[in-house]
Amino acid sequence: MNNSVVQTFPLGFPWQTQDPFLFCVYHLDHYPKGNGELGPDPKLLEGRSLGNDFRIKDGWRMYHGTTIPGFPYHPHRGFETITIVNKGYCDHSDSLGAAGRFGEGDVQWMTAGRGVQHSEMFPLLNDDKENPLELFQIWLNLPKADKFVDPHFKMLWHEDIPVIKEINATVKVIAGNYRGNQANDPAPNSWAANNENEVAVWNIHIDSETEFILPKASTEVSRTLYFYEGDEIEIEGKKIKPNFGVVLDGAQETTIQVGQKQAHFLILQGKPIGEPVAKYGPFVMNNDAEIQQAMDEYRTTQFGGWPWPYPDNVHEKEKGRFAKYPDGDLVEK
Repeated sequence: MNNSVVQTFPLGFPWQTQDPFLFCVYHLDHYPKGNGELGPDPKLLEGRSLGNDFRIKDGWRMYHGTTIPGFPYHPHRGFETITIVNKGYCDHSDSLGAAGRFGEGDVQWMTAGRGVQHSEMFPLLNDDKENPLELFQIWLNLPKADKFVDPHFKMLWHEDIPVIKEINATVKVIAGNYRGNQANDPAPNSWAANNENEVAVWNIHIDSETEFILPKASTEVSRTLYFYEGDEIEIEGKKIKPNFGVVLDGAQETTIQVGQKQAHFLILQGKPIGEPVAKYGPFVMNNDAEIQQAMDEYRTTQFGGWPWPYPDNVHEKEKGRFAKYPDGDLVEK
């Protein structure tokens, strides 16, 4: 009998990750109707710690937003962000002049590289109904050799992302290869761009009262299963409740038995980079001297400055899903 379960742990905020991943957070906010200006009714903001509102109140949070929920401009260096928006929308703006509105299944892949500023705001587009948001943000490390590559911004539109429908499950293949089904190419300098690193980001939904077999990897990888919604499941005789993570031995298949509700999972997998990690807020380098250098350069250059009118920049309410790239190329969906 397989014994692929290495460890279980409760899911906090953020979620615990393994090399090559640095960070993973799950946002589930049941935002109310919009006020016509992409935010909630100002009366609903009373009693909140605006600018630092991370406590769930009435089912939602403003994060660092004051009138519109989200994260106004902030810098990054030395890693990548993968932002998966299953429900709702995210408005992106950055110091390269790139911008976008994505959601309802879209994924943004951004390489911060040598340094970029961006904002991530969650506009409440619907004034006649609620605006639920479900979003994962994953930080994938860059090896030392690639920490100073040029920043890169890429959209993976939901129409183009492989979604594998099995008898009792669906698997959204955001990165990697699932049973011969290859994801779209990631950003070009990503650790995930080399197939030998077996980086996988899969969002898996398994029907109730069924069994699902997670295939083994072909190389030595770290693998973490995040059970974020559902009923109790069982893996190889071990019962696991929702809001728990499971560190798995990727060299073995894993059989998941699902309880009375459909179960929802995120899988993060990859060959470890195996280099020292120094982190300070939005900067991830290999040592403390490089962190200090990043802070000094940001103070001096602002990583190119901020070309947008507001720190919490959002796009016109009427705009649909789109991506405007630094070279001026515009894609509208």
